[in-house]
Amino acid sequence: MSGTAIIAGHGGLPARLVAALAERGEPCLVAELEGFPADFTGVAPIRFRLERLALLLDDLAARGVTRVAFAGAIRRPRLDPEMFDPKTATLVPRLLAAIGQGDDRALREVIAIFEDWGFEVVGAETLAPDLVPGPGLLAGAPGEADRRDAGRAAEIVAGLDAFDLGQGAVVAQGLCLAVETLPGTDAMLDFVARHAPGLRPDPKGAKGVFYKAPKPGQDRRIDLPTLGPSTVRAAAGAGLAGIAWEASGVILLDRAAMVDAAAAAGLFLWARER
Repeated sequence: MSGTAIIAGHGGLPARLVAALAERGEPCLVAELEGFPADFTGVAPIRFRLERLALLLDDLAARGVTRVAFAGAIRRPRLDPEMFDPKTATLVPRLLAAIGQGDDRALREVIAIFEDWGFEVVGAETLAPDLVPGPGLLAGAPGEADRRDAGRAAEIVAGLDAFDLGQGAVVAQGLCLAVETLPGTDAMLDFVARHAPGLRPDPKGAKGVFYKAPKPGQDRRIDLPTLGPSTVRAAAGAGLAGIAWEASGVILLDRAAMVDAAAAAGLFLWARER
């Protein structure tokens, strides 16, 4: 019997949540969407397909699960119409209608379905508060130009909400060099690494800031932005001055390693108040 289930996708976050619960002596189940393996060792997850979502929900309830957290990245899987069980088939119109309105709406509908089964859906910060830092500097210090660039990037990310795009942007010297879209953060920072030198008006001016934040209208129990040591290395490779994010709105997968990587690269890390 377990009161908590982690619905796991790619990346290290699911394992972090399992570890945080284990430290408090709270067992949990892990349900992994087939085709999107999470980074686990010593854990045997339940694997499921969306075409049989209702069966998973019934199984979790039968195992005593009352609380569910979504963790990790997934992309829309291909659905096989022949694999739908009758109960899940009744959910298809809801899911398809939501998917047609964008990823954020689809995620909200998934939450609603889990709640219809009586589960409490919680965010990662509920299970592991230390992963979501409040305001303050973790490494280095942004200059005045960096602070202006971070403010401009925050405005841009807020504007992306209307288009259901990504959760990040890079701004240098007041100019937007890139915004995050479906390919994700790594692809955006790779683009900046390859093109930023020719985009900055003043080669000796501010290097630029990568800013990350939740979409203003998103449900923060799911798809909260995540940063990790690899993000720091990618930002350094892109020649940026630092990384800023919305305080209490972004998950840090390994804070200590991020701070070490930032110090080695000379980058600042800033949890910025809205």
